[in-house]
Amino acid sequence: MTQRLDITKTQNLHFSILERRPKIAYFIKVHSCPQQFKRLFKAIYHPENHYLIHINQKTDSNIKEDIIFFLADYSNSYLLKSTTIEIRKYNIVQSQLNGMKYLLNRCLKWDFFINLSEQDFPLKSQDAILDFLHRNRGKNFIKMVSQVRGGTDTMNRIENYFQGIDIGFLSIPFKKSFMKNVIPYVGEQWMILSRACCEFICHSPEVKKFEDFYYNILNADKSFFQTVLMNTSFKEIVVNNDKRAVIWIADGDVKLKPKTLTESDFDFLMQEENLFARKFDTKVDESILHLLEEALKADQVTNNTNGIDFNLVSTTDMEVRKTNKTLDRETFINSPAQLHRRPLNGSK
Repeated sequence: MTQRLDITKTQNLHFSILERRPKIAYFIKVHSCPQQFKRLFKAIYHPENHYLIHINQKTDSNIKEDIIFFLADYSNSYLLKSTTIEIRKYNIVQSQLNGMKYLLNRCLKWDFFINLSEQDFPLKSQDAILDFLHRNRGKNFIKMVSQVRGGTDTMNRIENYFQGIDIGFLSIPFKKSFMKNVIPYVGEQWMILSRACCEFICHSPEVKKFEDFYYNILNADKSFFQTVLMNTSFKEIVVNNDKRAVIWIADGDVKLKPKTLTESDFDFLMQEENLFARKFDTKVDESILHLLEEALKADQVTNNTNGIDFNLVSTTDMEVRKTNKTLDRETFINSPAQLHRRPLNGSK
């Protein structure tokens, strides 16, 4: 059972050199916004990180060639074999599993997996993000809520078997019983996972039954990873926060969708303690990206002046880290009873 731990030991002033700061493996999905992808790539680029790009198989060939030409200048970028990505289908999950396996199978040094789309953008500099991950080793960030308690309007996704076809799904689903002794969770597809977490998801035999079940489930990308992490023997800490700033708005038959962020949302983005935001569209408003790019430059300067924090930590902190974990109200370890119900609409 997870218990809250209070650290009362007096902080001392003796410091020891820590292990190297972490490296990130980014997995970026590209479909139809090559120029936005390039801006995103440059904004998150760091020579010690790795960048795996998946271009939707349905993407125009000219866009593919443009992106391949752009990536030629970056030796730490890679292209994942193109597959078709369709909204609401399991192939979104499969592409992310393929990305994890690719990154694990290559002789690459990385510590965290972060997935993005071409319409995302960072809110912090790479040094600030690396600093955050440095302080959160052994933690995984993904938004979730119990589907039975807090996501009841999504229960039809797991109560029915949706057979996919080339142009969507068959109109009549089949009833399907959910897995025994498993509590379903739902959230968003965006996540920050440790390498150990990716290894577990890709290689643990416990995960196979989840892959089989979710293959014909609607919007599996919004529940597969959450349900796996909360219903298996996975031991690391899972934090109920994906570190993404999103403004959710109503949209006709779709209950909620991400608002396309504009210059008017800049103050909101700067106030939040998130690492990334979505979604952006330069055809709607390009000025917001200009503002964020300037903010990133300022953030980079600030982090450069405080760079010593990457290498030093008090020995008291090191001793505590070996034996204890300090858990905030969003954190839980494989225990459904610890999950705090939180809305998925971006509100606090």
